[in-house]
Amino acid sequence: MESIEAHIQKDREILKDPTISEPKRHHIEDELHDLIDYEAHHHEEIEAGDHHDPNAIELFCDTHPDEPECLIYDD
Repeated sequence: MESIEAHIQKDREILKDPTISEPKRHHIEDELHDLIDYEAHHHEEIEAGDHHDPNAIELFCDTHPDEPECLIYDD
């Protein structure tokens, strides 16, 4: 996606389709929830112009910052 806003809008459009499968609906609902949370946590950055579409690891680390794959070590 070109931006987080476009990704959120696309997910909302997908969820309007009554013919999508339940597994896909569940996946999109989870993804949309994570994107909205990410948008809320990074509101100031987005307002400042950073509209990038976060990838899966960014979404995961936003909600689980203490997980090993999200830790950043200073040497």
